[in-house]
Amino acid sequence: MNPFQLRGGRLHCEAVPLERIAEAVGTPVYVYSTAGMQRRARALKAALSPLADPLIAYAVKANPNAAVLATLAAEGLGADVVSGGEYRRARAAGIAAEKIVFSGVGKTQAEMALALEEGLCQFNLESVAEAEMLSRIALSMGRTAPVGFRVNPDVAAGSHAKISTGAAHNKFGIAIGETLQAYARARDLPGLEVRGVAVHIGSQLTSLEPLEAAFGKVGELIRSLRADGHEIRTADLGGGLGIAYDPSAPPPPTLSDYGDMASRIAGDWGARLIFEPGRIIVGDAGVLLTRVIRVKPGPARPFVILDAAMNDLLRPSLYDAWHAIDAVVPTGERTIADVVGPICETGDTFALARDMDRVEAGALMAIRGAGAYAATMASTYNSRPLPPEVLVNGGEWAVIRERQDIEALIRADTLPAWLAR
Repeated sequence: MNPFQLRGGRLHCEAVPLERIAEAVGTPVYVYSTAGMQRRARALKAALSPLADPLIAYAVKANPNAAVLATLAAEGLGADVVSGGEYRRARAAGIAAEKIVFSGVGKTQAEMALALEEGLCQFNLESVAEAEMLSRIALSMGRTAPVGFRVNPDVAAGSHAKISTGAAHNKFGIAIGETLQAYARARDLPGLEVRGVAVHIGSQLTSLEPLEAAFGKVGELIRSLRADGHEIRTADLGGGLGIAYDPSAPPPPTLSDYGDMASRIAGDWGARLIFEPGRIIVGDAGVLLTRVIRVKPGPARPFVILDAAMNDLLRPSLYDAWHAIDAVVPTGERTIADVVGPICETGDTFALARDMDRVEAGALMAIRGAGAYAATMASTYNSRPLPPEVLVNGGEWAVIRERQDIEALIRADTLPAWLAR
């Protein structure tokens, strides 16, 4: 059940009218549902329950707000991090170190040392050079680093090119044909404990076929690695499950179907399976609440100009992504319009020729599917302060990130001495 529903003709998040939040906090503002996140986390755990002790490591990059992380930590989830900042956020939110997987193609020495100092489940290495760097750092600290290599299976994800990560030309992982040599080298490096293998082919996947193909290659690789004398105890199968942004598109796989496929393909590997869901947990649990500034006539159709912009929600501009856009108080009248923001870029467009609720200046609108890769990708372009974030829990709600103050944004700049004189 979607946590954003009409009640008495007004859109609510759980039991809270979105109008109430807009009146108190202003717009634009991100609004998240606790129940929405909990339901998805529990459904995924149920889908994976036939497996022996799987680790669900939430992809922090999807939405790193501390309250979101704490909500998921309370559900027993770990974290997949790709930077020292994400590692620190996960730890500060109460996620246990042994439930953290450190991924990413460009880990620095400082980031490696941070994770070694506080602990983690596993580093997912992406090159032999990275393994050699980690070996030196682990030795200097007197620590042993648990590692696995991320392999590139050369499987196209079938999603947008900018979020596909498993094809041969992508920057991620080691080519699967070079993996045996990489593991042989890692076995000889002091300070490393080679324990696993990892794969992640992309994001917003709407078919299980690419995942099944990639998992099949990983299974064959594990057998080869074990035959070569490596003890493979973990297999990180990544994340990438998509959500239904556009109701007219084919629906993505269900969590049950995903769990069945993972159990069928990987259930007999004799390894602890790790999963890195992000969007599937939080995507539908958030909206971007925005107000119509004005409706401007256009040559073909009207422009609905919102106070939210591409700096607040970049996905439509960056990925040509489709998001449902609904009036908070719909009248039942419809129109065809272009939905745009106020930024001085033609790319500041949320929808073109959209069949939508007819609205006037001052109307509140909710851009749906904004719980993942939304606030986390926001910027201050055009000197627009970052929007606030709100978390709803039943009939309660709280601001979990304040609206950025423009004066604070200005104070962050400093003048050199020759200009300050």
